[in-house]
Amino acid sequence: MFNLPRSSWADYKAELISKGGGVFPRSQKSIPLSKEVRAMLGLSVKEIEPAALISAILKSEADLLWFGGIGTYIKAKDQSNADVGDPGNDAIRVNAAELRVKAIGEGANLAITQAGRIEFSQFGGRINTDFIDNSAGVDCSDNEVNIKIPLNGEMIEGRLELGERNMLLAEMTDAVGGLVLEDNRLQTLALSIAERGGARALPQLVRVIELLEESGRLNRAVEGLDSNEELLRRAQQNLGLTRPELAVLLSTAKMRLQAAIEGSKFTGDPTLEGELLAAFPPQMQERHRAAILAHRLRREIIATKVVNRFVNWLGIIAPFALTEEEGASFAQAALPMTMPSVS
Repeated sequence: MFNLPRSSWADYKAELISKGGGVFPRSQKSIPLSKEVRAMLGLSVKEIEPAALISAILKSEADLLWFGGIGTYIKAKDQSNADVGDPGNDAIRVNAAELRVKAIGEGANLAITQAGRIEFSQFGGRINTDFIDNSAGVDCSDNEVNIKIPLNGEMIEGRLELGERNMLLAEMTDAVGGLVLEDNRLQTLALSIAERGGARALPQLVRVIELLEESGRLNRAVEGLDSNEELLRRAQQNLGLTRPELAVLLSTAKMRLQAAIEGSKFTGDPTLEGELLAAFPPQMQERHRAAILAHRLRREIIATKVVNRFVNWLGIIAPFALTEEEGASFAQAALPMTMPSVS
């Protein structure tokens, strides 16, 4: 299908579909159900409307529910369809409490409301958020921009031909993929470690929420975070924050720390050249080292590397605890993460 000039699901090879399955247009008035499909979905009817079938698929029992398209298909039970703001999918949307999958992967944005994610987590499901599951795409784009800026400068100054640049970009594909995957591995690992903090970490995380609110970085209502009273009540029930809630704090904490480090002087320290170079593939470090060191986004790249290491390794609470308990600035708290013994 990929090699066809134009294609639709009608071009899919029917012999590759599992027994009883099929491909049906959503515009079809009624879809016939094979005995295999009825058994899988727990349906007794022999035919069904497309919207009802999609809802049944969403509520089917499986290990993983993966989203890769446009639309918001899951909400929390106390949300209305109007709250969701996606009228095109009102007819098929289901509540998170109705799901029978073990885990959800958000390969598309906004497939689930934040309240729906939290509800699914509280019912024992495994879920992050779309901006965690999709972060590799943004990370890859950032790497592309960061790489092309110095290489374009090399071309302008006559040290690199366009053909050579394009060959180098192709040569570095796997190395860039490695950088991106490692970023995402460490970020989801940080989320898992934060989740293990459970009820014990909740009072400190509530304080983090307060500090982020005070800084203007976090809007509790927009992000679906409960009041302090409700959160601390969870701690009394031996419950912690869910992964979707922790994901919000992880990303917001990084942005808060990033802004502080970018505004400090230490990103200009020449001893941090290693941090800057490590953000680029080995091939580029070897052939265009001077261009990397003269990068116009030097401060931002170094700050990003330091912030990711700090929060991914030490957790969400660490930078806020250090600044409050020790009276240090965010930049001072992050400084040890730039030492060669740590990197």
